[in-house]
Amino acid sequence: MLIVITGPSGCGKSTLANLVLEELENVTFSVSYTTRRKRDKEIEGEDYHFVSSETFEKMIQDDKFVEWAMVHENYYGTPKSALERKAMGGDLLLDIDVQGADLIREKHEETVFIFILPPLFPELRKRLEKRGQDSESIIQKRLGVAREEIKRYREFDYLVVNDELSKAVEELKSVILSQRCRREIREKEIMPILRSFAEGD
Repeated sequence: MLIVITGPSGCGKSTLANLVLEELENVTFSVSYTTRRKRDKEIEGEDYHFVSSETFEKMIQDDKFVEWAMVHENYYGTPKSALERKAMGGDLLLDIDVQGADLIREKHEETVFIFILPPLFPELRKRLEKRGQDSESIIQKRLGVAREEIKRYREFDYLVVNDELSKAVEELKSVILSQRCRREIREKEIMPILRSFAEGD
């Protein structure tokens, strides 16, 4: 199963993704490529693959991405290799921007789309300021984009409000677990059960 979580910058989707990965089995995280600067505590190859613009553009030319976009003056992209690994089994979780979600929607219909919202606009502003990583002009730009992204919430299958972190984690886990129980997902798994009933004693 392909799972996409997205939402405005600063909504906490990366934090949620990391906590869900710790608590749920058989979920793999798709590590995106980006040209933005590595933040404190981020780990190369775990949070992102940090590359130069030249490297990223070469990867575009070589058709290495399922989706890619320019977001806040930096490139972000999901490598095709991540989806190839998904074919081996388990669920694949993508933490991407709204532009990226649009591209995944065009190419992969059997995808679960989850939109992460901050509780209120002032709280989003506070979170972006607290990170201490952007200038005031960049923060204003991110907030402007967030105003537009929020308007698109109806395009997503599930909505999670990241107000209380533990509650948001449980909601995100519940979405994934409920999707695993859908009939079309479990049909192959239950074949031995069905056969046992058909065969009787």
